Amino acid sequence: MSLQDEIDLMRKEIRTDGYSMSIGEWISLYDNKEIDIHPEFQRFYRWSETQKSNLIESILLGIPIPPIFVSQRQDGVWDVVDGLQRLSTIYQFVGILKDDRNDYVEPLVLEKTRYLTSLQGKKWNIPDDDVNSLSIQQRLLIKRSKISVSIILRESDDVAKYELFQRLNTGGSTLTPQEVRNCILLMANSKAFEWLTSLACHESFLECISLSDKNIIEKYDMELALRFVVFSHVESIKYDDVKDVSAYITDNMIKIAENPEFNYDHAEKSFKGTFDALADALGSNSFKKYLADDDRFKGGFLLSPYEVIAYGIGFNHPNIPSIPEIIAKIKSIHSDDIYKRSSGSGVAANSRLPRLIPFGRDLFKK
Repeated sequence: MSLQDEIDLMRKEIRTDGYSMSIGEWISLYDNKEIDIHPEFQRFYRWSETQKSNLIESILLGIPIPPIFVSQRQDGVWDVVDGLQRLSTIYQFVGILKDDRNDYVEPLVLEKTRYLTSLQGKKWNIPDDDVNSLSIQQRLLIKRSKISVSIILRESDDVAKYELFQRLNTGGSTLTPQEVRNCILLMANSKAFEWLTSLACHESFLECISLSDKNIIEKYDMELALRFVVFSHVESIKYDDVKDVSAYITDNMIKIAENPEFNYDHAEKSFKGTFDALADALGSNSFKKYLADDDRFKGGFLLSPYEVIAYGIGFNHPNIPSIPEIIAKIKSIHSDDIYKRSSGSGVAANSRLPRLIPFGRDLFKK
Protein backbone atom coordinates (compact mmCIF):
# COMPACT_ATOMS: atom_id res chain seq x y z
CA MET A 1 0.00 0.00 0.00
CA SER A 2 1.43 3.38 -0.98
CA LEU A 3 1.70 6.38 1.33
CA GLN A 4 -1.17 8.12 -0.45
CA ASP A 5 -3.34 5.00 -0.14
CA GLU A 6 -2.65 4.93 3.62
CA ILE A 7 -3.48 8.64 3.93
CA ASP A 8 -6.72 8.23 1.97
CA LEU A 9 -7.73 5.20 4.06
CA MET A 10 -7.12 6.86 7.42
CA ARG A 11 -8.85 10.10 6.36
CA LYS A 12 -11.94 7.96 5.70
CA GLU A 13 -11.56 6.20 9.07
CA ILE A 14 -11.24 9.42 11.10
CA ARG A 15 -14.10 11.82 10.39
CA THR A 16 -14.12 15.23 12.04
CA ASP A 17 -16.15 18.40 12.19
CA GLY A 18 -15.65 21.75 13.88
CA TYR A 19 -17.13 25.18 14.52
CA SER A 20 -17.24 27.98 17.12
CA MET A 21 -19.63 27.89 20.05
CA SER A 22 -20.48 30.53 22.61
CA ILE A 23 -19.66 29.80 26.24
CA GLY A 24 -23.42 30.07 26.87
CA GLU A 25 -23.86 27.10 24.52
CA TRP A 26 -21.10 25.17 26.32
CA ILE A 27 -22.97 25.83 29.59
CA SER A 28 -26.25 24.57 28.09
CA LEU A 29 -24.56 21.37 26.90
CA TYR A 30 -23.42 20.65 30.46
CA ASP A 31 -26.79 21.56 32.00
CA ASN A 32 -28.53 19.20 29.56
CA LYS A 33 -26.01 16.35 30.14
CA GLU A 34 -25.03 16.44 26.47
CA ILE A 35 -21.31 16.60 27.26
CA ASP A 36 -19.18 14.39 29.53
CA ILE A 37 -16.15 16.20 30.92
CA HIS A 38 -15.08 13.13 32.93
CA PRO A 39 -14.95 14.66 36.42
CA GLU A 40 -12.96 11.63 37.59
CA PHE A 41 -10.03 13.02 35.56
CA GLN A 42 -9.70 15.80 38.13
CA ARG A 43 -7.46 13.51 40.19
CA PHE A 44 -4.83 13.72 37.43
CA TYR A 45 -5.04 17.43 36.61
CA ARG A 46 -3.78 20.07 38.97
CA TRP A 47 -4.83 23.54 37.84
CA SER A 48 -4.27 26.14 40.53
CA GLU A 49 -6.68 28.92 41.46
CA THR A 50 -4.30 31.31 39.68
CA GLN A 51 -4.51 29.33 36.44
CA LYS A 52 -8.30 29.28 36.68
CA SER A 53 -8.44 33.04 37.29
CA ASN A 54 -6.12 33.62 34.34
CA LEU A 55 -8.52 31.74 32.07
CA ILE A 56 -11.45 33.93 33.12
CA GLU A 57 -9.25 36.99 32.60
CA SER A 58 -8.42 35.81 29.06
CA ILE A 59 -12.10 35.37 28.25
CA LEU A 60 -12.98 38.84 29.56
CA LEU A 61 -10.13 40.42 27.59
CA GLY A 62 -11.00 38.60 24.37
CA ILE A 63 -7.82 36.56 24.26
CA PRO A 64 -8.44 33.47 22.05
CA ILE A 65 -8.93 30.20 23.96
CA PRO A 66 -7.55 26.99 22.38
CA PRO A 67 -10.17 24.69 20.83
CA ILE A 68 -11.92 21.98 22.82
CA PHE A 69 -11.54 18.48 21.35
CA VAL A 70 -14.46 16.10 21.79
CA SER A 71 -15.47 12.66 20.57
CA GLN A 72 -19.09 12.00 19.66
CA ARG A 73 -20.47 8.83 21.24
CA GLN A 74 -23.14 6.58 19.73
CA ASP A 75 -25.79 8.27 21.90
CA GLY A 76 -24.73 11.69 20.58
CA VAL A 77 -23.12 12.83 23.84
CA TRP A 78 -19.73 14.48 23.52
CA ASP A 79 -16.77 13.01 25.40
CA VAL A 80 -14.18 15.68 26.17
CA VAL A 81 -10.83 14.50 24.85
CA ASP A 82 -8.92 17.73 25.49
CA GLY A 83 -10.15 20.82 27.30
CA LEU A 84 -11.21 19.38 30.65
CA GLN A 85 -9.59 22.13 32.73
CA ARG A 86 -10.89 24.96 30.57
CA LEU A 87 -14.48 23.71 30.69
CA SER A 88 -14.27 22.68 34.36
CA THR A 89 -13.06 26.16 35.27
CA ILE A 90 -15.94 27.80 33.41
CA TYR A 91 -18.50 25.42 34.92
CA GLN A 92 -17.06 25.87 38.41
CA PHE A 93 -17.10 29.65 38.05
CA VAL A 94 -20.76 29.76 37.02
CA GLY A 95 -21.61 27.31 39.83
CA ILE A 96 -22.77 24.22 37.95
CA LEU A 97 -19.71 21.93 38.12
CA LYS A 98 -20.22 18.51 39.74
CA ASP A 99 -17.56 16.09 40.97
CA ASP A 100 -17.34 12.35 40.31
CA ARG A 101 -19.84 11.75 43.16
CA ASN A 102 -22.31 14.08 41.43
CA ASP A 103 -21.97 16.68 44.20
CA TYR A 104 -21.67 20.37 43.34
CA VAL A 105 -18.14 21.75 43.54
CA GLU A 106 -17.67 24.93 45.56
CA PRO A 107 -17.99 27.84 43.09
CA LEU A 108 -14.76 29.48 42.03
CA VAL A 109 -13.68 32.71 43.70
CA LEU A 110 -11.31 34.61 41.44
CA GLU A 111 -7.88 35.95 42.32
CA LYS A 112 -6.43 39.18 41.00
CA THR A 113 -4.63 38.73 37.70
CA ARG A 114 -1.89 40.56 35.91
CA TYR A 115 -4.18 42.84 33.91
CA LEU A 116 -7.36 42.74 36.01
CA THR A 117 -6.41 43.20 39.65
CA SER A 118 -10.03 44.00 40.48
CA LEU A 119 -10.99 40.36 39.87
CA GLN A 120 -9.82 39.66 43.41
CA GLY A 121 -12.67 38.00 45.33
CA LYS A 122 -15.13 38.14 42.44
CA LYS A 123 -17.79 35.45 41.96
CA TRP A 124 -20.11 34.79 39.04
CA ASN A 125 -23.29 36.15 40.58
CA ILE A 126 -24.09 37.11 44.17
CA PRO A 127 -27.55 38.71 44.49
CA ASP A 128 -27.50 42.04 46.30
CA ASP A 129 -23.68 42.09 46.39
CA ASP A 130 -22.46 44.15 43.46
CA VAL A 131 -19.00 44.57 44.97
CA ASN A 132 -18.09 40.85 44.92
CA SER A 133 -20.14 39.83 41.90
CA LEU A 134 -19.65 40.22 38.17
CA SER A 135 -22.10 42.62 36.60
CA ILE A 136 -24.78 41.51 34.14
CA GLN A 137 -22.70 43.10 31.37
CA GLN A 138 -19.61 41.11 32.39
CA ARG A 139 -21.55 37.85 32.67
CA LEU A 140 -23.04 38.37 29.22
CA LEU A 141 -19.58 39.17 27.85
CA ILE A 142 -18.37 35.78 29.07
CA LYS A 143 -21.45 33.87 27.87
CA ARG A 144 -21.19 35.39 24.39
CA SER A 145 -17.47 34.72 24.03
CA LYS A 146 -16.68 31.83 21.72
CA ILE A 147 -14.54 28.71 22.04
CA SER A 148 -14.08 26.49 19.00
CA VAL A 149 -14.83 22.77 19.10
CA SER A 150 -13.18 20.02 17.06
CA ILE A 151 -15.31 16.87 16.91
CA ILE A 152 -14.28 13.29 16.17
CA LEU A 153 -17.53 11.97 14.73
CA ARG A 154 -19.01 8.67 15.83
CA GLU A 155 -18.31 7.13 12.43
CA SER A 156 -14.59 7.27 13.26
CA ASP A 157 -12.53 4.41 14.66
CA ASP A 158 -13.05 4.25 18.44
CA VAL A 159 -9.29 4.17 18.96
CA ALA A 160 -9.00 7.60 17.31
CA LYS A 161 -10.13 9.49 20.42
CA TYR A 162 -7.61 7.64 22.61
CA GLU A 163 -4.86 8.37 20.11
CA LEU A 164 -5.87 12.04 19.99
CA PHE A 165 -6.06 12.26 23.78
CA GLN A 166 -2.56 10.79 24.10
CA ARG A 167 -1.09 13.13 21.50
CA LEU A 168 -2.69 16.21 23.06
CA ASN A 169 -1.71 15.28 26.62
CA THR A 170 1.93 14.30 26.21
CA GLY A 171 5.02 16.30 25.44
CA GLY A 172 4.43 19.63 27.14
CA SER A 173 1.80 18.20 29.48
CA THR A 174 2.23 18.12 33.25
CA LEU A 175 0.83 14.59 33.24
CA THR A 176 3.10 11.56 33.42
CA PRO A 177 2.71 8.82 30.77
CA GLN A 178 0.75 6.66 33.21
CA GLU A 179 -1.54 9.52 34.22
CA VAL A 180 -2.39 9.94 30.53
CA ARG A 181 -2.99 6.17 30.29
CA ASN A 182 -5.23 6.29 33.35
CA CYS A 183 -7.40 8.93 31.69
CA ILE A 184 -7.58 6.86 28.50
CA LEU A 185 -8.49 3.75 30.51
CA LEU A 186 -11.25 5.65 32.31
CA MET A 187 -12.69 6.66 28.95
CA ALA A 188 -12.39 3.16 27.52
CA ASN A 189 -13.53 1.08 30.50
CA SER A 190 -13.98 2.55 33.99
CA LYS A 191 -14.28 -0.92 35.55
CA ALA A 192 -10.92 -1.91 34.07
CA PHE A 193 -9.44 1.25 35.59
CA GLU A 194 -10.87 0.36 39.01
CA TRP A 195 -9.49 -3.17 38.62
CA LEU A 196 -6.00 -1.93 37.76
CA THR A 197 -6.15 0.50 40.69
CA SER A 198 -7.02 -2.37 43.04
CA LEU A 199 -3.99 -4.35 41.79
CA ALA A 200 -1.71 -1.38 42.40
CA CYS A 201 -3.01 -1.17 45.98
CA HIS A 202 -2.23 -4.82 46.77
CA GLU A 203 -0.15 -4.85 49.94
CA SER A 204 2.46 -7.38 48.79
CA PHE A 205 2.98 -5.51 45.51
CA LEU A 206 3.57 -2.20 47.29
CA GLU A 207 6.00 -3.87 49.70
CA CYS A 208 8.03 -5.41 46.89
CA ILE A 209 8.32 -2.34 44.64
CA SER A 210 9.03 -0.02 47.60
CA LEU A 211 8.63 3.21 45.62
CA SER A 212 9.19 6.79 46.73
CA ASP A 213 6.28 9.09 47.49
CA LYS A 214 7.03 10.99 44.28
CA ASN A 215 6.74 7.79 42.21
CA ILE A 216 3.42 6.98 43.83
CA ILE A 217 2.06 10.49 43.22
CA GLU A 218 3.04 10.18 39.55
CA LYS A 219 1.27 6.78 39.34
CA TYR A 220 4.40 4.74 38.65
CA ASP A 221 2.90 2.00 40.83
CA MET A 222 -0.02 1.73 38.40
CA GLU A 223 2.37 1.70 35.46
CA LEU A 224 4.26 -1.23 37.00
CA ALA A 225 1.00 -3.09 37.63
CA LEU A 226 -0.05 -2.47 34.02
CA ARG A 227 3.34 -3.56 32.71
CA PHE A 228 2.93 -6.82 34.62
CA VAL A 229 -0.50 -7.45 33.08
CA VAL A 230 0.78 -6.69 29.58
CA PHE A 231 4.16 -8.42 29.62
CA SER A 232 3.71 -11.42 31.91
CA HIS A 233 1.41 -13.17 29.41
CA VAL A 234 2.19 -11.63 26.03
CA GLU A 235 3.30 -14.01 23.30
CA SER A 236 6.94 -13.62 22.29
CA ILE A 237 6.08 -12.82 18.67
CA LYS A 238 4.12 -9.80 19.85
CA TYR A 239 6.93 -8.07 21.71
CA ASP A 240 9.79 -9.01 19.44
CA ASP A 241 9.30 -6.03 17.12
CA VAL A 242 8.34 -3.40 19.69
CA LYS A 243 9.67 0.00 18.60
CA ASP A 244 8.12 2.24 21.27
CA VAL A 245 7.52 0.40 24.53
CA SER A 246 5.39 3.19 26.05
CA ALA A 247 3.05 3.21 23.03
CA TYR A 248 3.00 -0.59 23.05
CA ILE A 249 1.84 -0.61 26.68
CA THR A 250 -0.89 1.94 25.90
CA ASP A 251 -2.09 0.05 22.82
CA ASN A 252 -2.31 -3.23 24.72
CA MET A 253 -4.07 -1.55 27.62
CA ILE A 254 -6.77 -0.33 25.21
CA LYS A 255 -7.08 -3.81 23.70
CA ILE A 256 -7.57 -5.30 27.17
CA ALA A 257 -10.11 -2.62 28.11
CA GLU A 258 -12.13 -3.21 24.95
CA ASN A 259 -11.93 -7.02 25.04
CA PRO A 260 -15.04 -8.47 26.74
CA GLU A 261 -13.32 -11.87 26.93
CA PHE A 262 -10.22 -10.71 28.81
CA ASN A 263 -9.76 -12.97 31.84
CA TYR A 264 -9.46 -10.49 34.71
CA ASP A 265 -9.72 -13.25 37.32
CA HIS A 266 -6.76 -15.17 35.89
CA ALA A 267 -4.64 -12.02 35.57
CA GLU A 268 -5.47 -10.97 39.14
CA LYS A 269 -4.59 -14.39 40.61
CA SER A 270 -1.30 -14.34 38.70
CA PHE A 271 -0.53 -10.81 39.92
CA LYS A 272 -1.35 -11.41 43.57
CA GLY A 273 0.28 -14.85 43.61
CA THR A 274 3.49 -13.44 42.15
CA PHE A 275 3.86 -10.60 44.62
CA ASP A 276 2.69 -12.63 47.61
CA ALA A 277 5.48 -15.10 46.85
CA LEU A 278 8.03 -12.31 46.38
CA ALA A 279 6.93 -10.62 49.62
CA ASP A 280 7.59 -13.89 51.44
CA ALA A 281 10.92 -14.32 49.67
CA LEU A 282 12.65 -10.93 49.71
CA GLY A 283 10.01 -8.23 50.24
CA SER A 284 11.39 -4.76 49.51
CA ASN A 285 14.67 -6.26 48.26
CA SER A 286 12.97 -8.08 45.39
CA PHE A 287 13.95 -5.62 42.66
CA LYS A 288 17.14 -4.07 44.02
CA LYS A 289 20.71 -4.66 42.89
CA TYR A 290 22.31 -7.70 44.55
CA LEU A 291 25.96 -7.49 45.63
CA ALA A 292 27.24 -11.06 45.72
CA ASP A 293 30.51 -10.26 47.50
CA ASP A 294 28.64 -8.74 50.45
CA ASP A 295 25.55 -10.97 50.11
CA ARG A 296 23.26 -7.96 50.34
CA PHE A 297 20.86 -5.87 48.28
CA LYS A 298 21.54 -2.21 47.65
CA GLY A 299 19.76 0.89 46.37
CA GLY A 300 16.20 1.37 45.20
CA PHE A 301 13.78 -0.21 42.75
CA LEU A 302 15.24 -1.19 39.36
CA LEU A 303 13.08 -1.88 36.31
CA SER A 304 15.31 -4.53 34.69
CA PRO A 305 15.10 -7.01 37.62
CA TYR A 306 11.34 -6.36 37.70
CA GLU A 307 11.09 -7.34 34.03
CA VAL A 308 12.91 -10.60 34.67
CA ILE A 309 11.46 -11.56 38.05
CA ALA A 310 7.86 -10.31 38.06
CA TYR A 311 7.09 -11.19 34.45
CA GLY A 312 8.88 -14.54 34.77
CA ILE A 313 7.05 -15.65 37.90
CA GLY A 314 3.76 -14.24 36.60
CA PHE A 315 4.08 -16.21 33.36
CA ASN A 316 4.70 -19.49 35.23
CA HIS A 317 2.20 -18.94 38.06
CA PRO A 318 0.94 -21.04 39.82
CA ASN A 319 3.68 -23.52 38.91
CA ILE A 320 6.54 -21.56 40.45
CA PRO A 321 9.63 -22.53 42.46
CA SER A 322 9.71 -22.69 46.26
CA ILE A 323 10.55 -19.57 48.27
CA PRO A 324 14.20 -20.63 48.90
CA GLU A 325 14.58 -21.36 45.16
CA ILE A 326 13.09 -17.98 44.23
CA ILE A 327 15.60 -16.24 46.51
CA ALA A 328 18.51 -18.16 44.98
CA LYS A 329 17.35 -17.48 41.42
CA ILE A 330 16.91 -13.74 42.09
CA LYS A 331 20.44 -13.53 43.49
CA SER A 332 21.81 -15.36 40.45
CA ILE A 333 20.28 -12.90 37.99
CA HIS A 334 22.73 -10.07 38.64
CA SER A 335 25.79 -12.15 37.69
CA ASP A 336 24.19 -13.80 34.65
CA ASP A 337 25.71 -12.85 31.28
CA ILE A 338 22.31 -12.52 29.56
CA TYR A 339 21.12 -10.11 32.24
CA LYS A 340 24.33 -8.06 32.25
CA ARG A 341 24.27 -7.69 28.45
CA SER A 342 20.60 -6.81 28.37
CA SER A 343 20.20 -4.37 31.26
CA GLY A 344 21.61 -1.05 32.35
CA SER A 345 21.13 2.55 31.35
CA GLY A 346 22.70 2.08 27.92
CA VAL A 347 20.23 -0.58 26.76
CA ALA A 348 17.00 0.62 25.13
CA ALA A 349 13.77 -0.94 26.38
CA ASN A 350 12.75 -2.17 22.93
CA SER A 351 15.92 -4.28 22.71
CA ARG A 352 15.99 -5.20 26.42
CA LEU A 353 12.55 -6.78 26.68
CA PRO A 354 12.95 -9.42 23.94
CA ARG A 355 15.95 -10.75 25.88
CA LEU A 356 14.86 -10.36 29.49
CA ILE A 357 11.31 -11.69 29.17
CA PRO A 358 12.30 -15.15 27.80
CA PHE A 359 15.19 -15.23 30.29
CA GLY A 360 12.80 -14.69 33.20
CA ARG A 361 10.28 -17.22 31.92
CA ASP A 362 12.95 -19.92 31.68
CA LEU A 363 14.55 -19.01 34.99
CA PHE A 364 11.38 -19.32 37.04
CA LYS A 365 10.07 -22.56 35.58
CA LYS A 366 9.31 -25.02 38.35
